[in-house]
Amino acid sequence: MEDNRSCLLATARPYLQIFSVLALTPPPMFFESTSNLRLRRNLKIGYCCFACGVLLLVTYECYVNILSLQQKLEHFHVEDFSKVMGTTHKGLILVMAICNHLNMLFNYRRLGGIYKEIAKLEADIDVASEDFGGQRRCCSFRFRLAICVGLWMVLLVPLVPSFSYDRLSLFQSETNKIITEIVLIMLQLKGPEYCVFVMFVYELILRVRHTLQQINQELEDCDCRDRLQELCVALKRNQLFVGRIWRLVGELGSYFTLSMMLLFIYNGFTILHMVNWAIIKTGHDCCPYKRVAVSVTLTLNLLLVCSYSECCTNEYKGIPRILRKIRNLSIAEEFPTLKMGLREYLLQMQHLKLLFTCSGFFDISLKYFAGMLVTILGYIIILVQFKVQAFVETQKKEDILNN
Repeated sequence: MEDNRSCLLATARPYLQIFSVLALTPPPMFFESTSNLRLRRNLKIGYCCFACGVLLLVTYECYVNILSLQQKLEHFHVEDFSKVMGTTHKGLILVMAICNHLNMLFNYRRLGGIYKEIAKLEADIDVASEDFGGQRRCCSFRFRLAICVGLWMVLLVPLVPSFSYDRLSLFQSETNKIITEIVLIMLQLKGPEYCVFVMFVYELILRVRHTLQQINQELEDCDCRDRLQELCVALKRNQLFVGRIWRLVGELGSYFTLSMMLLFIYNGFTILHMVNWAIIKTGHDCCPYKRVAVSVTLTLNLLLVCSYSECCTNEYKGIPRILRKIRNLSIAEEFPTLKMGLREYLLQMQHLKLLFTCSGFFDISLKYFAGMLVTILGYIIILVQFKVQAFVETQKKEDILNN
């Protein structure tokens, strides 16, 4: 991770450090080039011990929550369905933590390759744009990162405890409740971590588009054959940058496959779990609005992930529009090399569709998000019908016993 060469990585470094403290991603310093190999080895060993300690803490909290769930089920006299759902919900937390640690272990080199490719792409794009006035200042990326990711992180950290603290089991100690909240925050911050990498891709696409627009402007008034040849070379270089960005998105999809799949599953299952207990505690829940707030917070976390990915995809789709503008110029018909280069570039854009996916299992987009909401709503309807039927049967049994 060459911070001295990459302005993008240096800007995002504070966010990555926060994620590493929560054992979500390896510290950025592990990917920096240093001559002190012994120090790096000791730091890696120390962080591995820290990550194992976090995993043990999550395991202990999962065990405590399952025991607390048992007492809660006995207190409200509910059926085995809620027991299975509650145990699965608690177990998902441990599964997410284990998979995240395994992902850091086995995909460590892939993450390092992603950092190197981001730094190299940024440097190459900046060098290529020097003939066209250079790129915009990096402060725009810093501002965008603060608004899109930093602000949501600032809101997410206090929202999760304030909305979910009262719904934790009354049978837990205060210490266990606090640690459980920290674990819940840690799980939800996996979404903002993914968003940071999406913002990397978004910024790279913006820079490629900016250079392409500059090429378009120069071609409108260009009448020098040597300059036309230089612009054709610049266009070809721009095409190669787009292909590298497409491959980078594929690497991101492979690295975040397990993490994002489990985040979507966990948040969706948690919403169903909230609805289940809201029905069970009907008339006895002093703060029902907090269960709604928890569901909204989890939904917004997934919505931001999908919306940022969708924005990045839409920005990528804008590149062919610029290419068609260049193709409509009179110079494109008069200069065969430019015409052939545009045809090849457009053909590449038709084949290399930019999609943020989890290794092809599903697309991270607003369309998938809408489908997920419809699916959750369908399960909620089934759950409500199941609970109503159970309440009716229980009431009939009570009436028979009373008579």
